[in-house]
Amino acid sequence: MEEYKRLKRELVAKGVLLDYYQDTMLVPNGNVAKWDLIDHKGAAAVVAVREDGKLLMVRQYRNALERETLEIPAGGLNGREEPTEAAAMRELEEETGYTCQHLVLLNSIYTTVAFCNEKIDIYLARDLKKGRQHLDEDEVLQVEAYSLEDLKQMIFECKIQDSKTICGILTYAARYGA
Repeated sequence: MEEYKRLKRELVAKGVLLDYYQDTMLVPNGNVAKWDLIDHKGAAAVVAVREDGKLLMVRQYRNALERETLEIPAGGLNGREEPTEAAAMRELEEETGYTCQHLVLLNSIYTTVAFCNEKIDIYLARDLKKGRQHLDEDEVLQVEAYSLEDLKQMIFECKIQDSKTICGILTYAARYGA
């Protein structure tokens, strides 16, 4: 494959969670193109499985969709240097009130490769211990528990559309034979 060359990168807007850049690129056919880039510091998510086999989910409002969604617990890194495993443990406790001693990496995904570099590491948490939630001041969410079969059915019926949630649940199902 021929090479692409970035000629210039300009910061268009700096946000709380991400930065928006416009790149000027020289493409292999000799043309110059403008490409948008959303720069994200990364995130972590957790497929949390209780002893009864039910998976913990969070229902929350998502502004971009203007509706509530059902998702696995997740959140952004506190900085690019934060280990995703630490972020996953933090988000599990903050959002669900549960903790665990050990996580297993299930999958790593890039959410929107055409214009965003957001990477989410998705972990499996078992041997959960019930504690209490520590929600951020802008978080209002409800913790719910579902069987794996119910969640897979919701995915196949397009009721769950969040990519990290779909990937996490289906990877868990495939890897652990459920």
